[in-house]
Amino acid sequence: MPTKAAATPAATNGRAPKPKGKLESYDPATGELLGAVDTIGPKDVQAVVDDVGRVQPFWAELTLEARAGYMDDAKKALVDAMDEVAELLTREQGKPRNEAYSMEVVPTIDGLHWIAKNGPDLLEDEKLSYPQLYFKAKRSRIVFEPLGVVGVIAPWNYPWSIPFGEVAMALMAGNGVVLKPASLTPLLGERIRQVFEDGGLPKGLIQVVHGGGAVGQALAESSAAKVFFTGSVEVGYKVGEACAQRMKGSVLELGGKDPAIVCADCDLDKTISGVLWGAFANAGQTCSGIERIYVVEEIAERFISGLVNEAAALRIGNPIAWETEIGPMVSTDQYSLVNELVDDALAKGAERRCGGPMRPPGLSDTFIAPTVLTGVRPDMRIMREEIFGPVAPVTVVADEEEAIRLANDSDFGLGASVWTKDRQKGERIALRIESGMVWINDHSYSHAALQTPWGGVKDSGLGRAHSRLGFEECVSAKHVAWEPQLTRQFWWHPYDRSLGRMLQAAGRILYGTKAQRAIAVSGGLLPVLRIGSRMLRKRRL
Repeated sequence: MPTKAAATPAATNGRAPKPKGKLESYDPATGELLGAVDTIGPKDVQAVVDDVGRVQPFWAELTLEARAGYMDDAKKALVDAMDEVAELLTREQGKPRNEAYSMEVVPTIDGLHWIAKNGPDLLEDEKLSYPQLYFKAKRSRIVFEPLGVVGVIAPWNYPWSIPFGEVAMALMAGNGVVLKPASLTPLLGERIRQVFEDGGLPKGLIQVVHGGGAVGQALAESSAAKVFFTGSVEVGYKVGEACAQRMKGSVLELGGKDPAIVCADCDLDKTISGVLWGAFANAGQTCSGIERIYVVEEIAERFISGLVNEAAALRIGNPIAWETEIGPMVSTDQYSLVNELVDDALAKGAERRCGGPMRPPGLSDTFIAPTVLTGVRPDMRIMREEIFGPVAPVTVVADEEEAIRLANDSDFGLGASVWTKDRQKGERIALRIESGMVWINDHSYSHAALQTPWGGVKDSGLGRAHSRLGFEECVSAKHVAWEPQLTRQFWWHPYDRSLGRMLQAAGRILYGTKAQRAIAVSGGLLPVLRIGSRMLRKRRL
């Protein structure tokens, strides 16, 4: 097999599509133009997939250890570039600088470390044993083969860590990748490709395409063997349908409406701090952010008072400043949508305890101060639709049973959290919540731990990213079996009464009661001898 040293960068054999135009990227906090990328048309996407497909077979021939070596080199390249990447994240997406490191850059470095260390073991052939007596001579294994070219369609809210992890796992499994970044964060998509190429991966193995939703849909409709999509429910259904029509898989992460259940026995101060972070990190623009809070009435007044005070104290400003805790909405459209949902709730009787639209001096008008709402009802839009902004609606419940019922009353099921000092109670509640992930006394953190699976149920999506399960999404499992041909198999032709009698006896001897086994042994001996003699022949006649 080729070694890592043999894998010099390979040039693609195709022609790059002619650019259809330019896509400009702006800093949402200041409005500053950051750069521009070339766009292509939907009809050009298949050519890019084909181009990656010409490089991918060479990559797939490398040993798992060799591919792991490239992942480790990419990790080193990212460590060297981490400050530059973090600053680009802050400027292009609007994430506070500390969160650029804690929520995206450092987790992807750790993710590459985990992939390089564990990928070879998780993807190596799996030997199978046969407990069945009649299969004892056989040898079997499951081989995990690359799919070919994998498409990754990325969101704007975590434009680095979400696609980076999916790209890295697809590569480790032997695939090539076509990445379609969000149109609001195209520069970060290009930077992902650069990190891997700086780590020595063959040029052309990862290609990045830009051009809006139509280009993403074209990628789903292309010959790419699988598509990882993170985005809205509406678009996710279209991507999943396009893949299903072409008999290929998709992994869909379509957002959430994560509940937090605050029990009466929680550590109140730590719970307030944790819920605050879960609701307002990344200015609430998090798929798994806390968007519904159910607090038991026994502690509700103290919890709400503490949450309001802490939310009002969060520092809002230019995210490039180290002290900033809340940055802007990523776009004017997102700003308008969040305010629309809040205004609808206020008009229907909710109370705003703090927060609302504001404009820091010298910055854009897309900032919303952390907002806590009380008096919300389950039928309000803000409790049914994804907010994706710094808004924390709080509902007071009579007990934990009511909290569980309301938590499950949603079309979404990505994540959830339970806040209690009683681990057993927390785990009992966790098992009753309809979601892909439940965290007890924390929220959402596990996206930064690539060994844990990520994904949801209901309208939150299909399939899993990360962990062993994520690797399984990136491969085709093939069963390979070997037979030493010591004898003919007893179930082969010819069929006759002796074969039937032997099968009847074998079923009772192997799996029947003690009495059935005794009868079968005495009555099945002659058929067994006849079939045994037949098995020694090379042919049926």
